[in-house]
Amino acid sequence: MKIGIALSGGGVRGIAHAGALKALEENGINVDIIGGTSAGSMIASLYAIGYKPDEILKCFQENYQDIIGKSKFSIFNTVKMLRNKSNIYNGLRKGESIEKVFNRMAITKDIYNINNIKMPLVIPAVDILDGKEYVFTNNLPSIPIFNSSENDVKNDKSEINMNTNIKFKEDRYITDLPLGKAIRASSSFPAVFDVCKIGNHAFIDGGALDNAPTMEVRKQGADKVITIKFDQDRIDANSNAMDIVMRTIDIMGNKIIEQDVNSSDILLNIRTDKIGLMEANNMKECFDCGYNTVQQQIKEIKRVLRVQVKLII
Repeated sequence: MKIGIALSGGGVRGIAHAGALKALEENGINVDIIGGTSAGSMIASLYAIGYKPDEILKCFQENYQDIIGKSKFSIFNTVKMLRNKSNIYNGLRKGESIEKVFNRMAITKDIYNINNIKMPLVIPAVDILDGKEYVFTNNLPSIPIFNSSENDVKNDKSEINMNTNIKFKEDRYITDLPLGKAIRASSSFPAVFDVCKIGNHAFIDGGALDNAPTMEVRKQGADKVITIKFDQDRIDANSNAMDIVMRTIDIMGNKIIEQDVNSSDILLNIRTDKIGLMEANNMKECFDCGYNTVQQQIKEIKRVLRVQVKLII
């Protein structure tokens, strides 16, 4: 049986995914296929190329400032930048630092291109120009992707016919690029980072359409899929503006992936209340939240992986 893991976005909270992976490992649950969006793509990629969960935490702690990069604008010029029509692709940060850091980490494992990776890996991003989701991967899916309607099938000349006469959109998959570039594209949160240009594409954060790639992991041949995402932050009398922003992001992200995550065999919700999108000081706390979430439910997780039932935590 092949086990797949789908990791959601979530800013610095994404390090909780590494904690969850550590708990799964300690309980003898081996991952065969992995995918992630935005921050989830960072964790998924490092895990796929051989970094252990504790090593991933250390990498983030040591490289966090390099990952997010320096803001290109002062506070006074930020509003001016956001209203600037001369370059609609600009964000507060370039995003090149994401690419450089993860390419450097990949090279230490002799990975120079996403197609060098052995473990099946999927990383969604969204092209702001055509509004479509694309997937960076080292492996074209083994399970076909159905179109939303028969007319789409008839009119889309980009599709190819398989031996089973079932069609899938091969052109939505990109299999030849450096790993850091794929991670940067999936993590290019609008206005925070520049849009990531690749060829004729202009990519933004994959969370715009697929905040946890459950179905893409399934299409890679996973028999059981564990989806890990974040609970919506609670709002109370002590909440601030950033808490409101985080809850808004969580509400939108969870709604977008509602149908996909419902197809997962195990859905784990990690609660990391009051931890902002880029609050680096809370990395170990986030890591422990992911670890504890799995440990608290490990009996049920093991049960679901043995039998045909669904678990939502």
